[in-house]
Amino acid sequence: MNQEIYLVGLNHKTAGVDIRERFALPDCDPAAKGLVSDTGVVSEAMILSTCNRVEFLVVGESHMDIRTKILRFWADHCGQPVADLENHTYCHIGDGAVNHLFTVASSLDSMILGEPQILGQLKTAYRNAVEKTAAKVIVNRLLHKAFSVAKRVRTETAIASSAVSISYAAVELARKIFTDLSNHRALLIGAGEMAELAATHLLSAGVRDFTVVNRTLAKGEELAKQFNGRALPFEELLQALMETDIVISSTGSPTAIIRAKDMKEVMRKRRNRPIFFIDIAVPRDIDPDINGLDNVYLYDIDDLKEVVEENLAGRQQEASKARTIVSEEVGAFMRWRDGLALQPTIVALLDQGECIARKELRKSIKQLGPNPDPQMVAILERLAKSLCHKIYHEPISYLKRRSQEEGSAQRFIHNARRMFNLDEESIPDEAHLDRKVK
Repeated sequence: MNQEIYLVGLNHKTAGVDIRERFALPDCDPAAKGLVSDTGVVSEAMILSTCNRVEFLVVGESHMDIRTKILRFWADHCGQPVADLENHTYCHIGDGAVNHLFTVASSLDSMILGEPQILGQLKTAYRNAVEKTAAKVIVNRLLHKAFSVAKRVRTETAIASSAVSISYAAVELARKIFTDLSNHRALLIGAGEMAELAATHLLSAGVRDFTVVNRTLAKGEELAKQFNGRALPFEELLQALMETDIVISSTGSPTAIIRAKDMKEVMRKRRNRPIFFIDIAVPRDIDPDINGLDNVYLYDIDDLKEVVEENLAGRQQEASKARTIVSEEVGAFMRWRDGLALQPTIVALLDQGECIARKELRKSIKQLGPNPDPQMVAILERLAKSLCHKIYHEPISYLKRRSQEEGSAQRFIHNARRMFNLDEESIPDEAHLDRKVK
């Protein structure tokens, strides 16, 4: 098989938020299609881009430096130097790539172990790749398998019990700061999935007064209505900041929407009453310089790691069970992948046998005279084809059994192709003689 599976990316473990926001790919669906058409060595691609990771899952030619091609494409797409990217990325190949994908899908590689959000993000990334025709046979099978692995992990382990998300961790941080959230006002900036999750957790934590500010007012109103809150147009953001205590921001803005100079005026009108910002957007929504203002406290997505670590302890034992499941499923997928290499060999064996059978059959039919009986000819044709399949049955069965053994498929397929000369190589008569014989 001359194609291999590669996974190249960065995540919250290998890169800080400053690097992740510079190399984020919010328009990853056309980028995946561009990767296939531009590199010339990638046949399938899917790109996952979230606040915590950007990963390229590709099928490309083996023995090629796929990682370098992906990094150059990625850096060019973001308008950034490739040198700033290289030291923060990882590259997994073959079963390592499959293992990493299944681990991510099962939320074993998330900032918060067991959080369910990543699976939805993976499904969106896969749907985008399918729509752009960048996902084909291997990526299709691989992603469907990843979804089933994630389901199995959640069914057979307690890894997802009380499952949490980044939004939940943000609310937990607010609870630590204020203790009782029921007497405080909350402001959500953005009306997407992260904001909705944050609103759900805020209500569970006791908040009853919250406001949604969003660039599209109608969408903000829709979210606010679900939680008995109110929505304001984006132009009233600074006014809303004067009346709130907790701010959770998660927009898709490419630049900061709250700047330090704006907050100076807001704090003056608040008479320096404390305000807490939790910025869970990448790129960041809030200028980090506001941390320099008195009574302004800002936490970004990396600061949530402390909250996350407290949630890990009770899940590590279940994570061990989940990784065993992932390992089993990686083996099953790789056996299927190796089967893709086996199938052309099986077809080539049968084609070779049938070709020989037809050639010999024509010789035999000539011996029946100028006008052979059509019924007799049909019987001989069926006989020749049946003999061909029966003769090749055992070699094919042997190859199928051996291809199920870890690490064996390629070796046995290679030997079979040489033994039957399926690649029609020119082989000297003495090639297989024992070299010791004089």
